[in-house]
Amino acid sequence: MSFFGVIQRIFSSSTKRWQIFKDHVQGLTVKPLSQTRWESHVDSVKPIKDQTSKIRDPLIDLANISDDSKIKSEAEGLASFELENFEFVFGMVIWYKLLYEINIVSKFLQAENMDIDIAIRQLKGLISSLQEFRESGFDQALIEAEHIASEMGIEPIFREKHIIRRKRQFDEINSEEVTQSPKESFRVNYFLFIIDQALSSLQTRFEQFQKYEETFGFLFSLERLKYIDDDSLLHSCVNLQESLTHDGHSDIDGSDLYLELKLLRHSLPRESKRAIDVLNYLKKMDSCYPNAYIAYQILLTIPITIASAERSFSKLKLIKTYLRSTMSQERLNGLAMLSIEKKVVEKVDYANLINTFASKTARRAIFK
Repeated sequence: MSFFGVIQRIFSSSTKRWQIFKDHVQGLTVKPLSQTRWESHVDSVKPIKDQTSKIRDPLIDLANISDDSKIKSEAEGLASFELENFEFVFGMVIWYKLLYEINIVSKFLQAENMDIDIAIRQLKGLISSLQEFRESGFDQALIEAEHIASEMGIEPIFREKHIIRRKRQFDEINSEEVTQSPKESFRVNYFLFIIDQALSSLQTRFEQFQKYEETFGFLFSLERLKYIDDDSLLHSCVNLQESLTHDGHSDIDGSDLYLELKLLRHSLPRESKRAIDVLNYLKKMDSCYPNAYIAYQILLTIPITIASAERSFSKLKLIKTYLRSTMSQERLNGLAMLSIEKKVVEKVDYANLINTFASKTARRAIFK
């Protein structure tokens, strides 16, 4: 919070300060921080990391020419106590590395044609990269931070923290306290803490993907389906049947799915390498593989991200206002579906729909 608070203070809403930045820094484009857009954080850190010394100079000029005591004090504090603080420079290198990698994977997962198997591989790769960065990234980031500090003319040293010693009671055992160097304290309490928090969040948020892989993993690709042995294939089919069972009823039959997949993996064309390709092939077979068709349909409806749910809630606020408090659930579902699937609705022939609706809801009575 302190780090991004400084970032936000540097690029405040002051038009005078922004004009001074534009006069000193070429190509400066910074987006303000947003609570709902993760990408805004890396976009805010990048300009400062790449042009730290060029951003410090306008702050010094602002402190010299400003007549406002508040602006003068804030500019001096940012230039002298934040940007010239080696720990802030080091933290900027760490945050950029972390945010950049997460942002790449985040944007990749938001693609419309993203498959769950590719998403799982991307997340595993991200976790492995962060684990590697945790083990060996501190020294690499330190070298880069020292290079930035050298360009700015500041000493690459870690500030000594004041240790508050608690008064001991007369009956306490006198144990020796382990003291850490400022560098080691920064590595443990800042670097490792941030990376561990990121790893913990990733592993917790995407545990469900691992369960999906255990259940649907044998259907992810044609290559995996072809090389799985019969015993493992049968076990996977039975496991999938149990996962899709509710109140004693299952969407598929595991034994029949096993027989269908044994035949399917030999009859699929070579160009069918993804799950969507297999489903398109099953559509053409006119219900010859009913269990496989249902299994692949369920697999491909598992959402990779939750953006669609967020859009649904956004639409709900526009549709069900306080003036529509008596709207029925059926009507609300219909209006929400029309609003969310707007692109599909635009392709519908309204004339046929109106004729169908009129024929089914005719209320004119014929008297003899």
